[in-house]
Amino acid sequence: MNISPVRATLALLGLFLAISVLGGSAIWSVLGLADDLTIEGKAGIVRPDSGGLGTDWKAYGGDAGGNRYVTAREIDRDNVSSLEIAWVHQSGALNDRSEEALSRVALQATPILVEDILVYCTQFNQVIALDPGTGAEKWRFDPEVPTDSRPANQYTCRGVSYWQDSAATPGAKCASRLFTATVDARMIALDARTGQLCTDFGEGGTKRIQPSISLRWPGEFQVTSAPAIVGDIVVTGTAIGDNLRTDAPRGTVFAFDARTGETKWVFDPLSGSPNVRGGHSNVWSSIAVDEERGLVILPTSSASPDYYGGNRPGDNLYANSVVALNGDSGTVAWHFQTVHHDVWDYDLPAQPGLYQVWREGKAHDVVAQVTKTGLVFVLDRDTGKPFLPIEERAVPQGGVEGEILSPTQPFPVKTPAIVPDRLNPADAFGVTLWDRWACKSKLEKLRGDGLFTPPTIAGTLSLPFTGGGANWGSAAYDPTRNLLVINMNNMASYMAMHPNITEREQIDQIDDGDDFSPMERSPYSMTRAEILSPLGLPCSAPPWGVLAGVDLDSGKIVWRQTLGTTEDLAPGGLALKLGTPAFGGPMVTAGGLIFIGATMDDYLRAIDVETGKELWKGRLPAGGQATPMSYVWEGRQYVVIAAGGHARIGTKLGDNIVAFALAK
Repeated sequence: MNISPVRATLALLGLFLAISVLGGSAIWSVLGLADDLTIEGKAGIVRPDSGGLGTDWKAYGGDAGGNRYVTAREIDRDNVSSLEIAWVHQSGALNDRSEEALSRVALQATPILVEDILVYCTQFNQVIALDPGTGAEKWRFDPEVPTDSRPANQYTCRGVSYWQDSAATPGAKCASRLFTATVDARMIALDARTGQLCTDFGEGGTKRIQPSISLRWPGEFQVTSAPAIVGDIVVTGTAIGDNLRTDAPRGTVFAFDARTGETKWVFDPLSGSPNVRGGHSNVWSSIAVDEERGLVILPTSSASPDYYGGNRPGDNLYANSVVALNGDSGTVAWHFQTVHHDVWDYDLPAQPGLYQVWREGKAHDVVAQVTKTGLVFVLDRDTGKPFLPIEERAVPQGGVEGEILSPTQPFPVKTPAIVPDRLNPADAFGVTLWDRWACKSKLEKLRGDGLFTPPTIAGTLSLPFTGGGANWGSAAYDPTRNLLVINMNNMASYMAMHPNITEREQIDQIDDGDDFSPMERSPYSMTRAEILSPLGLPCSAPPWGVLAGVDLDSGKIVWRQTLGTTEDLAPGGLALKLGTPAFGGPMVTAGGLIFIGATMDDYLRAIDVETGKELWKGRLPAGGQATPMSYVWEGRQYVVIAAGGHARIGTKLGDNIVAFALAK
């Protein structure tokens, strides 16, 4: 449920056409629009310890609650400039693949460290175990996924999950297991020590995940995120192609017995909306688990189709929501909806963060949810009620015929949006008067009344676009500072509704190549795309990517900085600090550092957690559209990131796992 910025590379390249015409003075003019955006200053220290978090990295998000924090502190702000590449592993996953398959790949994996091995999955779902100190391959498993299925998202696998069988004899086969879910919707159980199939799970080690209805094509239904583990149960959602049809597959969440593969329970996020005639509200991103409370906490998406809700009246309960389920039964413990009756594709794209916030000497367990809208919601973990205040505010009305919009939407009171939701045509961006005039002309044709402006036939401004604010890379949390760290994208797009038109060729598009979606069995089809100038530049002003730190006690944005440069987008490698769309997330260490790749220049960066200032960057052999992780092995701290690029945004492709460490 995510628009991919397929034209972002061309958008940024257009800048250098303008510079070649205007000369060097234009460079300084543009740079002035993207200066660092520090707001409050430094993050304060709350307590000296981490609350028991971050001693290892056994789950996709570092731990089951997605803190993405490690207590390792060998690498710190004083010595980070001495980081160098310690080893590189190449999987060979792209070898002998068709051009069609390679046009749909993205290496988004974050490895985990278990059983004295570093384990990750490739774009095509191979599971590979490495020596943590050298990167030498120990074993691999290949599920042989088909490469002609045209996945609705891409060929990707964000992570694998680890489970220990408390009832098994230590050292027995499959006493500890790795679970991986595939692009063709299989759940697979492997022996964590050897990579061999656990044949007592499902049918010979595999459980097929079945959609609710027949698929239009094989790739309409897939799994891209790591499974969640709660007790002896493994849980997964699915990624489903959106906007094709109203009568789409349901977004069912599946829970299987970790030993046998038997289905323990299923949860349909649309079960709270009996009037919905359609499907989706799936969970395509990462699920969080509160192991102490036995809760499975879901980030759900919108019901189908994304941009018209006449067939699904009401708020569409459990869609676009943080939903806490009892892990043993799948029953709802609590829920909080972040968007009522979504017609903007503002599904929840990130793992809910299960954090501990200290306030006046007392610890509070919370759930923090970052969103595509640029808003951050912080909830009490026991009840789902707001921990930081949230209020309902009136939002724009007047949608297309047949639509009944929600009159209000929830907004955090203390934390403003991290990226803007309005763009006055008079403020259109451009490095020439001609470029700016063209953007202004496009924007003047669109309705743009801020966040939640409804889709219209004439066209509606979407800001942030549905590839951001936040996305699947999720947030990281420094428990010693109450500091949430999140990267967000800041680009404008448009959407337009087309009554009773079913073919792309009949649509009057803003630009050639705009996305077209038929939204079958609704009265409208839809087009959408990023809003770009004739030079290919975004019509919204830079920075187009930001990194921010938010105090979860006060709700204040402590600092906000531009993230990414144009180095790998510009002829000659000119590195203007304009920010770039960034896909992948941050992680935090006790050494006072944030590590993040994600941007469209090929770097891993180290950021000062107190100020957001960049301290170091290390060159990657391909795009780093993944979330890094860190661990200590034989007394040495490593920072590891997958560098394999993302075909649909145009970064360099590869098959690399890269480990950095301090120079010996």
